[in-house]
Amino acid sequence: MSDDRRRGSGAGRMTIGLAWAVLLLGLWLWGREATDVPPGTSGPATGDMAAVGRPPHRELPPAHRPLADALPQRVDIPGLGVQAPVVARGLDARGALDPPPLDQPGVVGWYAGGAKPGAAGTALMVGHVDTETRPAVFHRIGTLRPGDRIRVVRDDARVAEFTVDDVQVVARDRFDAHLAYGPRRAGRAELRLVTCGGTFDERTRSYTANVIVSAYLTGTGR
Repeated sequence: MSDDRRRGSGAGRMTIGLAWAVLLLGLWLWGREATDVPPGTSGPATGDMAAVGRPPHRELPPAHRPLADALPQRVDIPGLGVQAPVVARGLDARGALDPPPLDQPGVVGWYAGGAKPGAAGTALMVGHVDTETRPAVFHRIGTLRPGDRIRVVRDDARVAEFTVDDVQVVARDRFDAHLAYGPRRAGRAELRLVTCGGTFDERTRSYTANVIVSAYLTGTGR
């Protein structure tokens, strides 16, 4: 490889690394500050990073090889009766992940600057837990358990089928973006579902935690 190509490759890696660092900083801000959705009904249960997770001796399926890139269209969570359209979202002015507008409580936001669901890497999806009057799309994701399924319908007519392997409720004052959103195993296609959690603090008008569901690709469908 020529020196120019080496320099180009290094610059590319640096650009990707800087972009990921900016995203993680924004996600840290989002996890600490952007959970200011007024409560409608009771939110997810609270706990610390290790309070909810894989039950002992639970056998989970092997990972499926990552798929080619394709855009997500819908998220299905069969155990919760969720079928939600997906919209691409970016970062807000602070560099934090921008969730769907509050007047779209049934919509899931996908971070379009990151991995596509089913492709290698960690795809990030966010949704509201509730509105001022009723539960929203991710109201019950804190009840998911390892082994539960999440399906993402893509625009290539394939369905990326994920298996939940971890559910965490992360206190806002202990939020670690690398731990929460970074890849669990290199080379896998992974998925994160994120919403507000804990209790609603009337003084700060924000939730005290985030619910983070981690899943990995285990199959495909049509």
